[in-house]
Amino acid sequence: MRNKNDNFRFLISRRGLLHTAAGLAGGAMLPAVMPIALAQDHRALGTYPAGSSGSSVFIGIAVPRTGTYAEQGEDELKGWELAVEHINSGNDLIKKISPKTSKGVLGKQLKIGVADSAARPNEAVQAQQRFITENKAVLMTGSTSSAVAVALNKLAQREKVLYVTGISASNDTTGKDCVRYGFRQCFYGQTAAAAIGPIMVASFGKNKRAAYLTPDYNYGHTVTKSMQDYLATSGWTTATDQVAPLGAPDYSSYLLNVVHSGADVLINVNWGHDAVLSTQQAKQFGVLDKMKLVFPALSPFIARDSGGLMQDVFAATDYWWTIEDKYPLAKLFNDAFDRKYGYKPEWGAANAYISFAHWARMVEQAGSFYPPDIIRAYEKGETIPSLVGDVHYRPEDHQCVRPVIIVKGRIEKDMKNKHDSYGVVAIVPGEGLMQKPDAFGCNLGEYT
Repeated sequence: MRNKNDNFRFLISRRGLLHTAAGLAGGAMLPAVMPIALAQDHRALGTYPAGSSGSSVFIGIAVPRTGTYAEQGEDELKGWELAVEHINSGNDLIKKISPKTSKGVLGKQLKIGVADSAARPNEAVQAQQRFITENKAVLMTGSTSSAVAVALNKLAQREKVLYVTGISASNDTTGKDCVRYGFRQCFYGQTAAAAIGPIMVASFGKNKRAAYLTPDYNYGHTVTKSMQDYLATSGWTTATDQVAPLGAPDYSSYLLNVVHSGADVLINVNWGHDAVLSTQQAKQFGVLDKMKLVFPALSPFIARDSGGLMQDVFAATDYWWTIEDKYPLAKLFNDAFDRKYGYKPEWGAANAYISFAHWARMVEQAGSFYPPDIIRAYEKGETIPSLVGDVHYRPEDHQCVRPVIIVKGRIEKDMKNKHDSYGVVAIVPGEGLMQKPDAFGCNLGEYT
């Protein structure tokens, strides 16, 4: 049994302590550390200046390591750990994304603390509150559930500590629940629908009937609504929307309604282990013999875990490793990740890595750990590098404008290797997918 203290892991770099000490001792290094070592430029706010007054800064990660999203949470965690390693060592990939970063952020090494959120908002908030109180965290991250993302948004705004999402596909995260202190790099329901919808219509035709399997929380409801709204423009109707609780062990009652609904397409909005289990049971109930299957948000590892049921299935995702043929930074990331962990990265790891790399860039540009300065660096909206090409953050809602990748599961005989689960159908530019910044009710709130 895991001891509760095992929920927290702290990675401390001795090299970082020595590096900063040497800088303070040498006159040549003094100008680089003075602006962040002294607090007289700004009044105290959140964990500033206490959290950045030493030779290192602390980042709190609350990620599911148990429960229905545990496998995806571990994948995210690997991405964050690799990013910290690269930032602390001044890796060439990080420098291509954040050119001013050299062995730490503003010369300070990063430490992380990890807590198991189990995808529960209350547990995530309690863990992050401890990180803020006890460790003076300067940054929070770790969502895999959008309910967690929304809860941590609120904590970030209240405590005036920055929060970057890991995975959160609910429209609400940068919509009605947006905050000044929160930023999202990944795609979400409305952009997924706008990207995969045209491909579904082109492949299956107009005026079709769709059945939905919807997880009963804000991610599920906003993704289903976005899909319904888009497909309605091509005459699609909803045959049934089956809403199940997160972590449901048995989908039989929902799938009986689906199989008798007369639908042409099953749109499975479930994620994580729920996506695997519901898809396996859909096969058992004969649903997949009667209708096509689509995932508007591809769950990492489902091709492997579902036993081949993703063959010939369309899905939307943030990242698939074969885009390395188009994006050089993706190739560098894939190679580094594979060397360290022994498999090709899924989109959780990619999102986690780039969220830290972008944060490091913004801190370096701000020249300070004072939160409003970092926020304003994001809000410049400048074009910056990413693993999926150049992107930018909208100042109005703090949503990254980035492409959505549409994949289709490969038939087994067409797979080049065990990692070749999907072929990339389209890389859809983000700018044309997104709603207007105020369409989902975003009101960012105050800086201080």
